[in-house]
Amino acid sequence: MTRKAASTVVKVGGSLFDLTDLGPRLRCWLDHLGARPVLLVPGGGASADAVRDWDRVHRLGQEAAHWLALQALALNACFLAQLLPGARIVAGALGLDANEVAILDAHAFARADEGTPGCLAHCWDVTSDSIAARCAAVAGARRLVLLKSVEIPAGIGWQEAARRGLVDERFAEVLRHAEPIAVQAVCFRTWRA
Repeated sequence: MTRKAASTVVKVGGSLFDLTDLGPRLRCWLDHLGARPVLLVPGGGASADAVRDWDRVHRLGQEAAHWLALQALALNACFLAQLLPGARIVAGALGLDANEVAILDAHAFARADEGTPGCLAHCWDVTSDSIAARCAAVAGARRLVLLKSVEIPAGIGWQEAARRGLVDERFAEVLRHAEPIAVQAVCFRTWRA
């Protein structure tokens, strides 16, 4: 079987995890997307927020909190796998089956990417937005889609989107250092087939 890099990376925002129809909605959206292979990057949501709370209370430090938050994303990958039967959890965007929908274990990806040129900083400025962008850059993906709970106004740049809190503070920088990637944001709460 031919193995490929993900042609499309899709960040599934953790703020969407409370949607009661998230599984069927994601399956429908993926059917409409069509592009394969596709790699889903889970957002942090409540599990990453728990790590933020622990950091605030126990002063863990950004380095330790970053790695704990990445482990929370690995848990969220397992959650998404429960909603998407047949999707496999992987450590990166390379070596996917040609028609596969895979889900990123962000902790394993970050460990493997650590120390390489362009690897991500260990701080709260880096969220699953930047992780998805970095993963797309490493894979040479042509497309990055951010499924979010908010609308990102057409025509604003990614730095302005970061200033408004719509993407993380490092997202634009990661994209700037990558090959050109078509980036699209979708307010998934209002998306309908």
